[in-house]
Amino acid sequence: QLVESGGGLVQPGGSLELSCVGSGISLATGVMKWYRQAPGREREWVAVISALSAGANTLYTDSVKGRFTISRDDAKNAVYLQMKNLKPEDTAVYYCSTVRGTMPYWGQGTQVTVSS
Repeated sequence: QLVESGGGLVQPGGSLELSCVGSGISLATGVMKWYRQAPGREREWVAVISALSAGANTLYTDSVKGRFTISRDDAKNAVYLQMKNLKPEDTAVYYCSTVRGTMPYWGQGTQVTVSS
């Protein structure tokens, strides 16, 4: 399973770092993604990072480019999402996800609320 943590309440312009740790699953060989889901909206993809063996390449949805950074630490079996200059529209439940074969894995999510 995947376990996210690090969410919370932050003021606009603030920062948070989310963590996703694998339990019973190795994250080292797979592509890892962060998604988010705001109230009343569909879940959307936020960031992706390839395996280290593939260069740990990253991609971001346009709305977070330059503000969010995805990274991985395979020794800790973890993936991170550093978020800076947070905006109210970043408020959502954030999920990490990966796929093994045809099996998708999702965490339980961590709430991020950006509000003054």
